[in-house]
Amino acid sequence: QEYSGTLLVAKNITQLLKSDTMKILHTSDWHLGQNFMGKSRIEEHEAFLSWLLKIIDEKQIEVLLVSGDIFDTGTPPNYALELYYNFLKELSNIKTLITTIITAGNHDSVSTLKAPKQLLEVLNIHIITTGDEDENVIIPINKNDELKSIVCAVPFLRDSVIRESLSGKTISEKEKLANSGIKTYYENCYSKALELKQDKNIPIIAMGHLTTVGSRSSQSERDIYIGGTIDIGGDYLASMFDYVALGHLHINQIVGNTEHVRYSGSPLPLSFSESKNTQKVNLVSFTQNGINIEEIEIPLFRKLIVIKGNFETIKNELTKIENKNSWIEVHIKDDNAMFVNGEIRQLASKLELTLLAVKIDKSEKQLKANELKVISLDELSVEQVFEKRLELENIEDKEFEKELLLNFKEVVSKVQSL
Repeated sequence: QEYSGTLLVAKNITQLLKSDTMKILHTSDWHLGQNFMGKSRIEEHEAFLSWLLKIIDEKQIEVLLVSGDIFDTGTPPNYALELYYNFLKELSNIKTLITTIITAGNHDSVSTLKAPKQLLEVLNIHIITTGDEDENVIIPINKNDELKSIVCAVPFLRDSVIRESLSGKTISEKEKLANSGIKTYYENCYSKALELKQDKNIPIIAMGHLTTVGSRSSQSERDIYIGGTIDIGGDYLASMFDYVALGHLHINQIVGNTEHVRYSGSPLPLSFSESKNTQKVNLVSFTQNGINIEEIEIPLFRKLIVIKGNFETIKNELTKIENKNSWIEVHIKDDNAMFVNGEIRQLASKLELTLLAVKIDKSEKQLKANELKVISLDELSVEQVFEKRLELENIEDKEFEKELLLNFKEVVSKVQSL
């Protein structure tokens, strides 16, 4: 009986400790429906979402945070929508999961995400699209009828939310307005969270979709604010929040020296520039002793491989590739590059490898006159297409050129908000 009593006490202590732990999983930038240089990524996204469900279950996650760019475009293909809704349905089978919070990114269509908002709330899934006054971005997380944490679910903040008016202002003034508007928004969120928190010793978590000072980007992210300059760093966000779950940048990283301000990064490499990245999600555990953050590596269904060099180097590297599922980009640096191009393509076909791009090194000046540079629209964002069109105009007034680009971005933003 004494032994049984000891076991009972130990069990009660364990349950108490578990009840005081809050486990959060932070992910972002899924880009469902991405068309990668003419190739569908449905198999990769299926594998990722299946793995994610398994991790949420195995790690007994209580809160799932998805910080924007759920879809790659504002009009995702039907199979991407099906993947998304099937995943959300499966979440309801995970007993430990209390709440899922999904915020819109700059790629996402507000109307697409918002359409099932009320229905998904029945499944304890919160969708935050614009962060305007009609949406409550302050989400309390209750466990066993007790407030355990508060999430400030800030989406990508569009112009209409962070700026009162842009007319009659210079580019520099507009950048300042964007900075002050975003900072004010976060400060207001924090104030509201403090009111809800009262004297409870619970964490306040923020979400965001933006580029911060001191963070590293790759080649597949867009500049989403004027000039791409947002003077918001990890220190600023860390001064208010106990953890900041960021999206938009595709590299898993800590912002500056602030351990608890992080990007989770994308679950798939979204361009060949990201081929050497390690894809991860962040597991954040709050206990009585503080915060613990674990980076969990995502298994890759398909590798992106970049090979650079002359013919012999590229040939040797191609023959070493064992995984025929990989996608490959080759950069040729050879005096006879055009001949090498054909030889490499033939070799890749013989080896049953998928060669998506062959690029001639820019140092091959003698080939420039004869080289026709073709860029697939799959490689460009809407803004990049417009920028390339502006380049053809050779506009001398750079301030006017910036103004044109700004106006175009505002139109794109308004269309995405529909």
